[in-house]
Amino acid sequence: MDGHGDFTLGHVSAREDDRVHMKRNYIGLEEVCPRDVLTIDLDGKKIAGEGSVHLEAVLHTAVYRNRPDVNAVIHTHPPYTTAFGATNAQLAMINHDAVLFHRGLAYFDETAELIMSPEQGEAVAAALGDRPVVIMRGHGVLIAERSLPWAVYTALTLERVLRLQAIAQNLGELRPMSREMAASVYPDKYRDEFVDTYWKYMIRQVQRFSLDDGMDGIDESEHFHA
Repeated sequence: MDGHGDFTLGHVSAREDDRVHMKRNYIGLEEVCPRDVLTIDLDGKKIAGEGSVHLEAVLHTAVYRNRPDVNAVIHTHPPYTTAFGATNAQLAMINHDAVLFHRGLAYFDETAELIMSPEQGEAVAAALGDRPVVIMRGHGVLIAERSLPWAVYTALTLERVLRLQAIAQNLGELRPMSREMAASVYPDKYRDEFVDTYWKYMIRQVQRFSLDDGMDGIDESEHFHA
């Protein structure tokens, strides 16, 4: 709904102990229902579910192995983020949305190939480091966050920030806030309770557009953490 769809490409996963729940291959993001979620181990082997595992599942498993703080991973090809990665532009702190990324973005430019081997997955995880976002030049983006709500919110916010930056720089010279100001804004702007509220809003959006097929029992009072 917010620009991350790319035919049947792109994938989302959430960690549960030593297992990973992940969208199956060959369907679009907007088509995913509970029956389309596979369970794989940290080596990428399917242990439950119907359908095939995405070729780039190593992106997810490598990050989970290297980042115990990460419980959700998203890899997609959103237009503004992908276009940004094809330039030498820098992310500017132009508004509160950009403050989410005040520590900067990581970049992976070793290859623009599909990431299918464990070695390639490890290289992307190394480029990610301890940050929540790595821009994969010529390819797309990988988001690694503490929970599924945080991962989805981060992915949508990054695309929004870069869309706004593209608009702003066409209107005139950018006048971003300083990195120091962004760091000062961050603690008040980005709290778990706010993201919980945003997550519930996103669930209501999905329900309003009737894209919640098979998702019976969604309770707005629940907290949806991976």
